[in-house]
Parts: sequence; C-alpha cells; structure tokens
Amino acid sequence: MRAFVAAIVVLAFAGFATTEDKKDEKIDVKKLIGKWERVEPPADKAFKIVLEFADKGKVTMTMTIDKDSEKSDGTYKLDGNKLELMSTDVGKEKKETLTIVKFTDDVLVTKDSRGKEDTFNRIKPKK
Repeated sequence: MRAFVAAIVVLAFAGFATTEDKKDEKIDVKKLIGKWERVEPPADKAFKIVLEFADKGKVTMTMTIDKDSEKSDGTYKLDGNKLELMSTDVGKEKKETLTIVKFTDDVLVTKDSRGKEDTFNRIKPKK
C-alpha cells in the first residue's frame, strides 16, 4: 500500500511545475491557506485529491480512490508564483516545484514541466 501511495503522491505533485511567463508574480500565501480539491477529468471520477494548506508551511494531501483514502503530510514554500512541495515517504524525501499559472479566491491552476495543467477548486468551509 505504501508503494501505491508513493506513486499517487508523485503523480499528484507532478501535476504542478514550471513556466517562465509569470515568474515574478507574487501570490499572497494567506489566500492559499485552506482546502483545495482537484477538478477531475470525467474518466477519473473514482480518484480524488484534496490539498490542505495550513499555517507555518504545512500541507496535507488526501488521496481517495473509490472508498480507500490515504493522507500524506508535508511542507510547502511559496516564492512568487513558485510553490515548492516536500513530503517524506518511507524515509525518502520527495520535492516538487510547481508554477501557479492562475490563482483566484476559488481557483488554483498549476502547470508541470511536461506542460500538464491541474485545476483545483477551493472547498468552502461549512457554515
């Protein structure tokens, strides 16, 4: 199960990375804090990723496949529009630098080095 989770973490983090067009754009880290759910392609309805950014650079990723869920804790660092995610799985550190290509109060779009974009919608707190 650990190897499966590690593969999912790598795939999820691979959905984020570099473009030069917005390298100087500044993102307010306070607006990033909260829960974000990946907008899934229709074929992946059983696969869900939720990122939760917290104070002091902490991040939790929850991956759900069908009814099975796994959580992975890590850290993040935001520098301009570059989002660096770090996690440790089975003693190995995983690090991914992501580029934020669009960021609003409700939408987070990232792009990886292969050109793949992932869109996340903010999960609103329940009132």
